[in-house]
Amino acid sequence: MKFVHTNVYSEFSLLSSTNRIEELVEQASILGYEALALTDHHVMYGAVSFYKACLKFQIKPLIGLEVTIFDEGRREPFLLRLLAKSNDGYRSLNKLSTILGLKESKRAYLSKEEFLRYTEACLIIIPYYEGPLEAYLKRKEQMNAEQWLLSWFPDDFIDKKDVYLELSGEREQDEWSHRQLVSIAEQRGWNCLAGHPIRYLQKEDVSSYVVLKAIQSGHLMERIELKSYEEQAFFLPKERFKQISSNMSAYQSMEEMINKSEVVLSFEETLMPKFPLQDGQTAEKTLRELCLQGLKKRYENPSEEAYSRLDYELNVINSMGFTDYFLVVWDFIRYAKESGILVGPGRGSAASSLVAFALAITEIDPLKYNLLFERFLNPERQSLPDIDVDFPDHRREEVIQYVQKRYGKNYVAQILTFGTFAAKAAIRDVGKVLGLHAFEIEKAAKLIPSRPGITLEKAISSNEELSDFLNESKELEQLKCLALKIEGLPRHSSTHAAGVIISEKPLTDIIALQSGQDGIYLTQATMGVLEEVGFVKFDFLGLRNLTMLERVQDAVYAHIGKKIDLLHLPLDDVKVYEELSKGETTGVFQLESDGMRGVLKQLKPSQFEDIVAVNALYRPGPMDFIPTYIQGKNEPNHKVSYLHPDLEPILSSTYGVIVYQEQIIQIAVKLAHYSLAEADILRRAISKKIKDFTGGKSRIY
Repeated sequence: MKFVHTNVYSEFSLLSSTNRIEELVEQASILGYEALALTDHHVMYGAVSFYKACLKFQIKPLIGLEVTIFDEGRREPFLLRLLAKSNDGYRSLNKLSTILGLKESKRAYLSKEEFLRYTEACLIIIPYYEGPLEAYLKRKEQMNAEQWLLSWFPDDFIDKKDVYLELSGEREQDEWSHRQLVSIAEQRGWNCLAGHPIRYLQKEDVSSYVVLKAIQSGHLMERIELKSYEEQAFFLPKERFKQISSNMSAYQSMEEMINKSEVVLSFEETLMPKFPLQDGQTAEKTLRELCLQGLKKRYENPSEEAYSRLDYELNVINSMGFTDYFLVVWDFIRYAKESGILVGPGRGSAASSLVAFALAITEIDPLKYNLLFERFLNPERQSLPDIDVDFPDHRREEVIQYVQKRYGKNYVAQILTFGTFAAKAAIRDVGKVLGLHAFEIEKAAKLIPSRPGITLEKAISSNEELSDFLNESKELEQLKCLALKIEGLPRHSSTHAAGVIISEKPLTDIIALQSGQDGIYLTQATMGVLEEVGFVKFDFLGLRNLTMLERVQDAVYAHIGKKIDLLHLPLDDVKVYEELSKGETTGVFQLESDGMRGVLKQLKPSQFEDIVAVNALYRPGPMDFIPTYIQGKNEPNHKVSYLHPDLEPILSSTYGVIVYQEQIIQIAVKLAHYSLAEADILRRAISKKIKDFTGGKSRIY
């Protein structure tokens, strides 16, 4: 007989469970379960991660959702749980979760009509605790309980075999209710189901669960009273699970449920949005026409090299299926510029694309600066294009709203992120609910280093003072233990700083949504999950520097009546280089740190390429070669040495120093006779520190 737990919260029932998905599924495997359900409260945050974890541990995933219902005529709302029978059922769960996620009130409910609209491809579990029958049975109103069931699930409406009455234990206080549920099921032909809540993994984890409830409610731990079913809400071994009910049909139903549920998620498809076209037009033809028009605007008399490069890039873009992507980006940048919104000149590898330059997506001429398209799109390495677009931070939302209007409200969403309990936050939050003195909490928090990636465990092992302090008393030891338990758990949802997804299909066919900012929906999935299921991310970055430049433009115009064209400022202004050489870079993006000011004073830049080079070098590792670059520039008689004569044409402009990733590609092509695509794979291996790279034919993803 197969067993499955169907009342399971994960960490994504925020502040209501300590179950981390990977550990949760692994525990099911360790305990010998063949299947496991996930029924987070109102949200589908963890569905994809749960599905993938189940595949990893060879557990059958049952994807579900717990919802709150408010039924007119009843005083209190109640809970129901659903499990998807199929991919149609999975889409129904997304839609129900979206309805809840878009409700304005924090206490969101479904109506009876909303619930029943999306239950056809789902299994329905009617829980006892906090379910619709609990109040009736506690008042010994068996007839009212039966009438409620028949009013919601009449014989001609739904297959009774897909509705399950949950039996949640035979403890003395529930014995009568337990018998009545069995009696109702037998008389009416309903299914019974043995159920047990899982809110934490091990019995000893109950204290960390109480901590979360205290943080959620804002009360001290000592004031938190657990409900009876929460006191033992850990992952039961099979033998303990068998003792919940003596009714064998309640266990036979589990195997039926497992067999009925067949959700298969795809991770192979790329969900590229479709650019709206006029009748008779194709995306490929439209993109080529726009590029040819743009090329003639960029170059007075385009060269054969330019036309050849454009043809090559378009062929790669079309063959990789990214034609619509470029049209979508071109369109919202066009809208921004026509609306007087300042747009950044382009950043990252997208600047190496002549197509992007011709479409005015970027403003850097890749032919002039010898930028290689393979840095951006490599036909031998299947990866999605990634064009980051900068807007003034106070007008970014206008462009996103344009995109939503263009493609539809249900087809565009910003991307969700989670704020988690970082080391300091875990200490502060746990200390507060334990009722510790503020000075003790702050002393512990301040002893944790403020650097990215620091964990409480690392801080304690590397800081003897912190370790000793947290062992000074039982209260502080408890603080340490509980903070370690909750560290890393998600605390609240937030919005990704830049990411937006645009879909050809309604988003709720694939993921759930919730309310976001400025009327733009927010995905119930993080960036990593969205990429796994095939969505393409578009980055809309809001930069204060662009806002500042916009205001400078306006101020100059107001003062002298002249509109500065930021894209055509002279790059040979001697006074500018004099100021840079003095380290006068306050407010200059990427050049205003103390370290960078010091480098500029030594370098004394005299041309734009010097600024580009020092910006590329000023990062861990390459920084070691800054003195070599400065010496090569400032000492004309200094002889630059090269490991091989063939390197001189590639590295002479940077005084023998490998500054740019393009130079790595050029070196591999020249010395190893790689193709540009193969050389880019090597470049990627170097940037990712893959030491076992074996050659140009390897595939690195």
